[in-house]
Amino acid sequence: MDSNWENFLKNLGSWEGTFTQVSTEGKILGSTPSILTLEGLEDNQLVRFRIRRFANNLSEQPTVDNAQEYRSLGKQAVFFDTGAFSKGSLQVAPFAEFGAEYGFVSGDRRSRLVQLFDKQGCFESQTLIREIRSGTDAKLRPDLRVKQLVGKWEGNAQTVFADWKEPETYSTNLEISEAGGSLVQQLSFGGRTISSTAKIDGNRLYFDESATPRQVLLLPDGISSNIPLQISHRQPFFVEAGWLLSDNERQRSIRSYNDKGEWISSTHVIEYRVG
Repeated sequence: MDSNWENFLKNLGSWEGTFTQVSTEGKILGSTPSILTLEGLEDNQLVRFRIRRFANNLSEQPTVDNAQEYRSLGKQAVFFDTGAFSKGSLQVAPFAEFGAEYGFVSGDRRSRLVQLFDKQGCFESQTLIREIRSGTDAKLRPDLRVKQLVGKWEGNAQTVFADWKEPETYSTNLEISEAGGSLVQQLSFGGRTISSTAKIDGNRLYFDESATPRQVLLLPDGISSNIPLQISHRQPFFVEAGWLLSDNERQRSIRSYNDKGEWISSTHVIEYRVG
């Protein structure tokens, strides 16, 4: 595995995109265009970040223009070999907002997702950021649909731990089927098998078998948002985003928290359809 900084550098470039607000039920609320630039300087020992957002189109003066320089990365940001990353709150605390951000990179495409929870731990809002490298003709992915996920998937996962002990890698197997208005999935990894069933409601998958209900929202650009509807600093949980890069390749990014509300690990999964 390359270093965290080397993986961060795989995001360098100028990226034209849109910031799209998405409701907690998965409805598109509105979008604004953007240009994000990550420029490597001093033999890539320094990275200059700049984000510009516009009211209507890129030819206007930006309504937001922020810049920052990086020589190192905070503990909360983990970058993987593909350039994919996750970052977010290090601790769930009473009466404090909680958030997580994920990014996926493939060639001239990036897709990012931000999930936010309010001070009571309720899922509050999310933002989808779809980006294309400036000067290229890369295309956005279609809106994600249940039928695109049905099948057998085999992959490899890598987990990086908050205490920076040696990362773990392991294989994964995921089987997804659809029947009678429900989605059934069976996930196997690290000697464990987890089975779950969700009710399908349009682009929303609702898992209510556990004490903490979860939902997966199927979003534009092949993105999925997997969250518990309520989080607590007294109960372990995970938050996740996925990106269907092609009909037969998918990546997922997971942030896990323990029963003290502490961030304990980030996992990146690359999986391929095999049936």
